[in-house]
Amino acid sequence: MTQPEAPDDRTLLSAIAQGDRAALVTLYERHSGVVYSHLVLLTDDHGLSEEILQDTMLAVWRGAGGFRGDSSVRSWIIAIARRQCRDRLRRRRPTLVPQEVLANRPAAEPGPEEQVLGRMAAGAVMTAVGALPRHHREVLDLVFRTGLPLAEIAKILEIPVGTVKSRLFAARAALVRSMPEGGYAS
Repeated sequence: MTQPEAPDDRTLLSAIAQGDRAALVTLYERHSGVVYSHLVLLTDDHGLSEEILQDTMLAVWRGAGGFRGDSSVRSWIIAIARRQCRDRLRRRRPTLVPQEVLANRPAAEPGPEEQVLGRMAAGAVMTAVGALPRHHREVLDLVFRTGLPLAEIAKILEIPVGTVKSRLFAARAALVRSMPEGGYAS
């Protein structure tokens, strides 16, 4: 017995616009991991990222009928998440963290950059990526973790495609420059 084919994202959005909660659950299961990972990159706070993800999915629920189809559903959701994140961070006051808490903080988990730059030592790559400006880390994350086309990334970031390309080039160049000579695996 064959199972019915899963509906595509646009079909799910249409169903969500009609009030179908099961469609929202399916869309959440399909995209929440990538969106959450991107939010963690932007906020560096897992709890806050989870809250923003929930706000994002509520916005998807409310705005599903307004999806114009100019981009993929995934990039539309990521764009909503970025706006939610930006708004939340604007309202948030900075929290001072004691030095001893930061000293005992675990290192970030290896990301897709390690796979792309597979021959480099993971620790050196993560250190180098962490040292990049946030706008470079964000472009790397969107290119390698989400797999979205550059044109859609440009729409999400609200910048020209050429700027996405130049940020990606600059991020890669900075990674190469920052790697120690022994940073390549044998």
